[in-house]
Amino acid sequence: MKSKHKALLLSMCAVLLVAVSIFGTLAYLTDKDTVTNTFTVGSVGLSLDEADVKTDGSYETTHDSRVQANEYHLLPGHTYYKDPTVTVDAGSEAAYVRMIVTVKNINQLMRALPQAETIQGEDGTTSQVAYPENQKYYGEDDTFLLQMLCGGWDANTWLFEGYTENADGTEGYYEFRYKEVVNKSETATKLDDLFETITVPGEIDNDHLAYLADVEIVVAAHAIQADGFADADAAWAAFTK
Repeated sequence: MKSKHKALLLSMCAVLLVAVSIFGTLAYLTDKDTVTNTFTVGSVGLSLDEADVKTDGSYETTHDSRVQANEYHLLPGHTYYKDPTVTVDAGSEAAYVRMIVTVKNINQLMRALPQAETIQGEDGTTSQVAYPENQKYYGEDDTFLLQMLCGGWDANTWLFEGYTENADGTEGYYEFRYKEVVNKSETATKLDDLFETITVPGEIDNDHLAYLADVEIVVAAHAIQADGFADADAAWAAFTK
């Protein structure tokens, strides 16, 4: 009997050893996959130019010849081509666009423009009265610069947002915003020009013309993404020059 039990025990051990061997070769059922996130970066870009002109304000070649700076030889009653134009880059995100016109030495410009004319009375006395357009000349109406000097401005396209000065009054800043959001496009988007010409009033005499020698008109263009802002006011409040 002892030999039979021993044989059975050995047999069971053999079975257990086989079982361990079998389970030892098993692997878990698995699989794997990968999700890759790709990020692209948006951008907003623009360029600003104007027609290339001679010092007398006539085209150097044609209107299509563009530059980023011009010099003018000013004469009373003369009109000069100046047409600041913004082009938003292809692929730019939807954006708000504005232009800031800075008049350097604007106090000199105001001194150059007529204040009053002298009237000779029948009794031999003289008196001075303001020109009918005096308010526009002197900026009591903030848009005097465009009304009296610049031609071709469309108030429905470039909306006038206001006029400010620096602390000592030597520089004036005119802000204009484009009428609507410039949508994203696969091609560049050329906007309407801000204005087309500058005219020196014919009433300026030789003495007053000298005040214009140091006057500069500088136009800057800004763009900021439209997405993420409630409106244009919120966007420009966040803009950093």
